Amino acid sequence: MNDPTNGHATSSFKLPSINFTKLFINGQFVHSISGKEFETIDPRTEEVIAKVSEGRKEDIDVAVKAARAAFDHGPWPRMPGAERAKIMMKWADIIDQNIEELAALDTIDAGKLYNWGKTVDIPGVANTIRYYAGVADKIHGEVLKPSRELHAYTLMEPIGVVGHIIPWNFPSAMFAVKVAPTLAAGCTLVLKPAEQTPLSALFYAHLAKQAGIPDGVLNVVPGFGPTAGAAISSHMDIDKVSFTGSTEVGREVMQAAARSNLKPVSLELGGKSPLVIFDDADVDKAAELALLGILYNKGEICVASSRVFVQEGIYDEFEKKLVEKAKAWVVGDPFDPKSQQGPQVDKKQFEKIISYIEHGKREGATLLTGGKRVGGKGYYIEPTIFSNVKEDMVIVQDEIFGPVMSLKKFKSIEEGIRSANNTKYGLAAGIVTKNLDTANTVSRSIRAGIVWINCYFAFGNDIPYGGYKMSGFGRDFGLEALHKYLQVKSVVTPIYNSPWL
Repeated sequence: MNDPTNGHATSSFKLPSINFTKLFINGQFVHSISGKEFETIDPRTEEVIAKVSEGRKEDIDVAVKAARAAFDHGPWPRMPGAERAKIMMKWADIIDQNIEELAALDTIDAGKLYNWGKTVDIPGVANTIRYYAGVADKIHGEVLKPSRELHAYTLMEPIGVVGHIIPWNFPSAMFAVKVAPTLAAGCTLVLKPAEQTPLSALFYAHLAKQAGIPDGVLNVVPGFGPTAGAAISSHMDIDKVSFTGSTEVGREVMQAAARSNLKPVSLELGGKSPLVIFDDADVDKAAELALLGILYNKGEICVASSRVFVQEGIYDEFEKKLVEKAKAWVVGDPFDPKSQQGPQVDKKQFEKIISYIEHGKREGATLLTGGKRVGGKGYYIEPTIFSNVKEDMVIVQDEIFGPVMSLKKFKSIEEGIRSANNTKYGLAAGIVTKNLDTANTVSRSIRAGIVWINCYFAFGNDIPYGGYKMSGFGRDFGLEALHKYLQVKSVVTPIYNSPWL
């Protein structure tokens, strides 16, 4: 592990200038009504990057009014889907022209690997927008055949003004996966980025204006959950709310939606995903997959394979290889191409992860490797693996959201399935086996929204993704995501003197 505090990685890299720090409402960057600002911090250095306008309830009200006017009277829902698609495609092209700056913003704001952002995350944003642009002109209902003298058909209509509350771990990807289907459906929206990572969302809004998305259609209001987020959830003039974040806050969003105008809600919440590795697996590949599953994005990913169950026949060999690979994992400045893991997003998250590691030691789990801070500055944590865990331990049950794995041995397929399902969450799972029967049985037995067989993090714009149990409901990606922002209307007329029904 290199020392991320030596500064060599950023000395030759020109950091982006921060041009957009105000609220984006009705096509303009504006100060918050209160004039208040909050600091956004670089997790590499623990220093302030910029001060950002803090949106509150009164700012959300202004943004919702703009979105409502754009929906009720503006061109966006009324233009042909092909026209919306053309503007969205142009937006995607402009994003492609700004990849390096957007990737750098997510690196300084969220601690994400710059090279990964440049080659995967930001191109992925443009491609998600293109995917949903491609369905904007293919939204249609059905002609029905009633069993009496009636002619009936259905319309798929945009739901209206949508409120989005997105998390800090994937600022760009989460922006795209929420905004793109919303726009394709013909809706307008108000989006609150996480207070930790507001910078890229504001830049995307600027690029959307350049692409020709009409004023009021896309509004971005940075702020805090208890103020701006709560205002979205409880707003009487928002028709739908979509939230990605913790299960605890998801409950509050749902309660606020119910108490206000009973708006529909979609929630993508926490996870404690199992990776179940069977005796017939290639041990070296399985160890690589397990390590990637917990260390990708420094473990700040809701589908992280934080519980790894390994069948007893290969357990000892697997544990040895896993620890070797973890010790060779490079934690360092996310601008350094050699780094595999950057800093945790902020001080609060850093301290939360460290406290869970200490809890694991106190509970009696064996610390195989890691568990400490890396360097003297920045929120860097060593890859951490616990073995000899019991399934009722806090580190096994709670979502830690950091580079901390719990490793456990199992005997039979039945035991592996039982352990995998022993969680309140049900977001994702992984299976490593060469046996098709095992793969079929286990994938159908695990209660999770997505199951990866001999792979992990295999996402795609056309693959629906979301939770079972307390991981929420509703799906992102795929056509299922588009349908969240559409309503079905049935239209019926009587038929007189028809020769047939």
